[in-house]
Amino acid sequence: MPLPTPAPPPAPGTSWQMPDEGSAQRAIWMAFAAREFIWSGELRTPVHQALARIANAISVYTPVKMLVNPADAATARQLCGSNVQLIEHAIDDLWMRDTGCVFVRNARGERAAVGFNFNGWGNKQPHARDATVAARMAELAGVPLLRSRLVLEGGGIEVDGQGTALITESCVLNENRNPGVSKAAAEDELKRLLGLQKIVWLPGIVGRDITDGHTDFYARFLKPGVVAAALDNDSRSFDHAVTRRHLELLRQATDARGRALRIVALETPNQVRPAYAGKEFAAGYVNFLLTDKALFLPQFGDAVADQAARAALAAELPQHQIVQLNIDAIAAGGGGIHCTTQQEPA
Repeated sequence: MPLPTPAPPPAPGTSWQMPDEGSAQRAIWMAFAAREFIWSGELRTPVHQALARIANAISVYTPVKMLVNPADAATARQLCGSNVQLIEHAIDDLWMRDTGCVFVRNARGERAAVGFNFNGWGNKQPHARDATVAARMAELAGVPLLRSRLVLEGGGIEVDGQGTALITESCVLNENRNPGVSKAAAEDELKRLLGLQKIVWLPGIVGRDITDGHTDFYARFLKPGVVAAALDNDSRSFDHAVTRRHLELLRQATDARGRALRIVALETPNQVRPAYAGKEFAAGYVNFLLTDKALFLPQFGDAVADQAARAALAAELPQHQIVQLNIDAIAAGGGGIHCTTQQEPA
């Protein structure tokens, strides 16, 4: 099924492009929330602490703008440092990567924000407040909001800033988001809004987590032509076969400029700290945040795996600081550092 007729082609120099995550950034956006109907009572305080830990670490290198529920504002002020700007706005949950807008810019230096019609990952979670976040971010950033005809989340999109994207089919082509929309129609819309020339589609996996297999847990660009990809060696894990299939596809793929992709496999940890371990715990290193100065990486208490991931990423990005953080309380809810953040490019 095609999408509705697109808008007329933009004038020369005005077409939008989503920059790569590691390019210069004006700010990193986050959301400070752990509402009772989503997070259990015993997790609310450690989740708030983990969000502040991430925000404070990022703010050493890049300003942080954090939306916060008015009821949580006092707690946020207590936990967050002075480089974290708190902005009161009613929100449901903390996953800014998915609820927030995606920033784009054009060759004339103008910026805009894309809203992808957040629907609670296919109406799996109440989201009336979070559905307002993209527009509020655009307003606060002082840029126009571009409305897409697709429903998806920022965690499902990974770009190199040179026209290539990695996207999981299990998210974007899911009936719970875009019923009847063909891959070709989805590609046309993503290319129109994000300045893409080639999309490398990965299968992902449907229904095993709330996101239906977001790209940012499986494969991320470290720089153009270089992809960090998850490798799950636990044969009991539903991601065991998925990550192997993704690696196979990525090793065969080329980018928009015809380059073969070089793959850096990051093995998931063999163990995690027991305090928050559970069936929803998201243990993997690919869900990092990359800025122009630093890379923020989870660590899970598996000394060998934690150090191996750190060393592999440091070797690829020798000019970057690699900052490892304990985010176990957030991982217990199925997410990671990347899930809690959204970059605003300079």
